[in-house]
Amino acid sequence: MSRRAQLPPPPPPLEIRSWPDREALLTDRAAVLGALVKAHVSPGRLAMLWLWGALCALGWLLLGTALITFEESYDVISAAIGVVVAAMGVGCVVPAVILVVMGLRRDRRIRRLLDAWGGLDRDPVRDAALRMPGASLAWLLMSFALCAAGLYTCFAVPASGVLDGNAYGLAVLVMGLGLTGWIVGLIGLVKAFAHRRWVLRVLAGARAPEPLFSVGGGAHR
Repeated sequence: MSRRAQLPPPPPPLEIRSWPDREALLTDRAAVLGALVKAHVSPGRLAMLWLWGALCALGWLLLGTALITFEESYDVISAAIGVVVAAMGVGCVVPAVILVVMGLRRDRRIRRLLDAWGGLDRDPVRDAALRMPGASLAWLLMSFALCAAGLYTCFAVPASGVLDGNAYGLAVLVMGLGLTGWIVGLIGLVKAFAHRRWVLRVLAGARAPEPLFSVGGGAHR
């Protein structure tokens, strides 16, 4: 992971916090939360998730094509082409899965940091920009559409009898594409609901009763 992708550190423990005043704390809090929210539910992150999903879908397409080639091949050349296509498919699916898993782990760390920094204090003026209702709605609607399309492809298409019972390669291709769409859409839905839950629980929640800063020392960065 590059330095640009590194996440900010959690806030310091209560006993060593050294913000000179509440305004300094709120300034640091707003800057960190703004970066975290953008790293979590920005349109760019949605595009990146769909890009990973498209890479995985391309891999499944190649794997399905390879299986169809194996089913219909009657010579060594066709079988060799199928092996090459299958290797290309694996080369697309494996990196896509790794990137998605890394993204999920990063999102989990981001949510912990959002809770930690958001719980320091409340700042309704600055917090309004963190709600990002437009981006959250885009995550919700687009992910729901993709999830529904994936489920339809996985279950409704095979059940409709469109696929020949002997066309195993075609069935794997269609269901693999549907499963990819369903998983990517489900990830997007979870992120949209998680952001909304954070907004309601942290930004609109009750103010923390504990002391928020200690006087003395330089501003914490």
